[in-house]
Amino acid sequence: MKIFNTLTNRTEEFTPIKENQVSMYVCGPTVYNHAHIGNARPIIVFDTLRRVFEFLGYQVKFVSNYTDVDDKIIATAIAEGVDESKITERYIEAYQKVRERLNSKNPAATPKVTESMEDIMGFISALIEAEAAYVVDGNVYFRVTRVNSYGQLSNQKVEDLLVGARIEENFGKENPLDFTLWKKTETGVKWESPWSMGRPGWHTECVVMIEKEFGGQMIDIHGGGMDLKFPHHENEIAQSLVLHHHPIATYWMHNGMLNIDGEKMSKSLGNVLWAKDVLDSLGGDIVRWLMLSAHYRAPLNINEETIEQSKAELAKVTNVLKQAYVKLALTQKKLPEFSETQLLQEFKEAVSDDLNTPNAIMQIFEIVKLLNQRLRVREISIEQVHNCVVALETMLDVLGIRYQRIELSQEDIDVYSLWNQAKSEKRFDDADQYRAQLVQRGIL
Repeated sequence: MKIFNTLTNRTEEFTPIKENQVSMYVCGPTVYNHAHIGNARPIIVFDTLRRVFEFLGYQVKFVSNYTDVDDKIIATAIAEGVDESKITERYIEAYQKVRERLNSKNPAATPKVTESMEDIMGFISALIEAEAAYVVDGNVYFRVTRVNSYGQLSNQKVEDLLVGARIEENFGKENPLDFTLWKKTETGVKWESPWSMGRPGWHTECVVMIEKEFGGQMIDIHGGGMDLKFPHHENEIAQSLVLHHHPIATYWMHNGMLNIDGEKMSKSLGNVLWAKDVLDSLGGDIVRWLMLSAHYRAPLNINEETIEQSKAELAKVTNVLKQAYVKLALTQKKLPEFSETQLLQEFKEAVSDDLNTPNAIMQIFEIVKLLNQRLRVREISIEQVHNCVVALETMLDVLGIRYQRIELSQEDIDVYSLWNQAKSEKRFDDADQYRAQLVQRGIL
């Protein structure tokens, strides 16, 4: 398995910390509103990565959090006149439904910030004790100057960041780049801390939840969207380097951003698509296929053309599978063991090459072509057809695409036989009637 490591800016051979095990953490949503379609991309990308590792024989521990403390959550709660927990519970439930409809496996754990407050305060205290953080009027800031490699993940120099930094007045920060670990506040949800009544900064929350879920050890993979590289992930690494002397994860992975009709999705352009609405329109399998048709690190453009192309491509796969299921069922024989492992080889190579799903999809179509050929020969080989079916099912499982196996009743088989007989005897009116029955039964 090869992975492009954002931290080193190169593709590397994957070597797990523990043999045959993968520890993976992906930044989850801030739950103040419904997930938009861009939020669906990391769900799909990292669920597929998990499935690939399992396909390759690894045991995977996958964790993804919920950020349930945030200014936007507080603003939404105030606007609705309800407690913040009402907002977060509503959108956590909605996000989980999106995850399920995308056929994504549930994480081993979904920690919440509100459940980690004691650990967060302890972590901040340790940073202060290490002189990597300081207190100003109840606010706590991290000293970026304590990390010589700051900017490595986002490939930026501190001098350049300083030039572009927005210097805020009256904050008392030693350095414009120093970021908030604890925010003193009188508004919204807050906790009593050694420094003030307040709430934690975003960049500290994930570090602490990773530490909590993985026992304080370095993990294999930390993932998220490209937009999280800076400042969020950069700041996570900085804190971990000071306290634990490691960058949290061996491999950092980031998926590319999503455009709608060639433009960045934004409220100002009015082109924000909610994931739930897109799923209502297209279904989870089409959305997954569409997302995986581009390499995860590349930008992805969604428009009418890419949607229709995804529909047509997936239909080719499901249609030939349907034909094969019918043919296999009509034989009424016990199916043989899968015996053509080479059918999966090039697919395996594609997904192992930094999750190259476009090439993996090309290999799916190679098997579709082969299966079509095997279905058309006069004397069909049940073993060969079955091998193609198993190969296709395996590939679709790895990509998280669902398929519906067809099982025929004796009545179905009888109608199918009558249809074939009517066709051979050129009784076309009868054949049309039998065909209509088979369509109604979902066989044709």
